[in-house]
Amino acid sequence: MNEIRVGVIGVGYLGKFHAEKYSGMDNVRLAGVADIDRSRAEDVAARFGSRAVTDYRDLFGRVDAVSIVVPTQSHFDIGLEFLNHDVDVLIEKPMTTTLEQADDLIEAAESRGRILQIGHLERFNPAVLALKDIITHPMFIEAHRLSIFKDRSTDVSVVLDLMIHDIDIILSIVNSEIQSIHAAGVPVICEYADIANVRLQFESGCVANVTASRISTKNQRKIRFFQKDAYISVDFNGREITLIRRNENQSDNPVPGTDFQQLTFSETDVLEDELRSYIQAVRTRNSPVVSGQAGRKALAVALDIMDKVETAIKRYLQS
Repeated sequence: MNEIRVGVIGVGYLGKFHAEKYSGMDNVRLAGVADIDRSRAEDVAARFGSRAVTDYRDLFGRVDAVSIVVPTQSHFDIGLEFLNHDVDVLIEKPMTTTLEQADDLIEAAESRGRILQIGHLERFNPAVLALKDIITHPMFIEAHRLSIFKDRSTDVSVVLDLMIHDIDIILSIVNSEIQSIHAAGVPVICEYADIANVRLQFESGCVANVTASRISTKNQRKIRFFQKDAYISVDFNGREITLIRRNENQSDNPVPGTDFQQLTFSETDVLEDELRSYIQAVRTRNSPVVSGQAGRKALAVALDIMDKVETAIKRYLQS
């Protein structure tokens, strides 16, 4: 089996974990790490037996695939350069800051036969993977993603920082176009909204109510689905699914006339699963689990939500 040479662009908080995971994979060689902070690049490279550079362009011709783990504003320029040098690319979410940039990346990947994967990590959560066999036709969805404040990813709205995870999951499950979007948000600490709520109305009749906050006193990542004859609650952090189905023969459960089932999934390394899936797509040339098109779809909804949040904030400040 041919060895795949991989590079990591940006080895800060998350990027160093990308480097670590790649360094431990069979038939994968961490050929280089790039970071504008030389000492950080050298430290990560030394730790995982790789080469350190401060200019990512020094990796052209030395890598077959890269993870791009830099601030969102740099995703497009760096991603496009690697695609144009015939390198497969994984870009952390959100893929870009504009839809025009997303379209250009998708076109470049398709025209040059390159893999383009977007780093929507939650898709590889075992609880999320199990949903495809449980959810059939959701009619109401409620999601809460709350995070203790961290002094990173504050260069974007909470919509692109946190909410986009749930947007991506919901879009992958609800097979319908969005009919309307109603959103509100508040910038409490940062320049952009730190708390946001959106109501998505789908043409199928499904409604999704999604809340995200990055100034919570606790971490919470939960989503609930309601469909005919069933209620499904997912705890991402606990990797648990609570499933309640109608069963008129049951009378001794907490909800009479239902079956009550608790599914608990063993702890997995979700980042490693994501990166192994990416390497598999690079090796087989098959479409990745989260394609550029899927990333663009989530980005389009997120940007629409952000526009409506900004409008709501301006209206509030003027009142």
